[in-house]
Amino acid sequence: MNKEERISRAVAFFKEGYNCSQSVVAAYADMYGFTREQALRMAASFGGGIGRMRETCGAACGMFLLAGLETGCTEAANREGKGENYALVQQLAARFKEENGELRCADLLGLSKKEPVVSTPEARTKQYYAKRPCVKMVETAARLWGEYLEEKGKL
Repeated sequence: MNKEERISRAVAFFKEGYNCSQSVVAAYADMYGFTREQALRMAASFGGGIGRMRETCGAACGMFLLAGLETGCTEAANREGKGENYALVQQLAARFKEENGELRCADLLGLSKKEPVVSTPEARTKQYYAKRPCVKMVETAARLWGEYLEEKGKL
């Protein structure tokens, strides 16, 4: 599957009702040996800006989760490995922010600081998709991850 197909897959997952993080991770899960269900579970808590708290964009979090699967350090004392992963996450975050102006969910959605944090997800209606830039965020994160993989010759 090529990058464009994976981007389309991520957007399709989002439009099916999966959260932004789940959609990005599930689009690439097979490359890392995860089933769709495993990917959906591991990314479930990051939607809506991490648990719908409107912090770091869930689509970006999904991309960062994939970065960990790709370059994450598995030895506690491996400072160099940790640094390489952190550098990749910072690079991806900078590119995401450069393209979208923000990295924080609330800022991307134009929400005020007075709006309460609630756990109930919004209904996925035509109005939801029309007023929220989330499809674009999912598309951006899936594309940026695909570009990274292409640069490394892995996609």
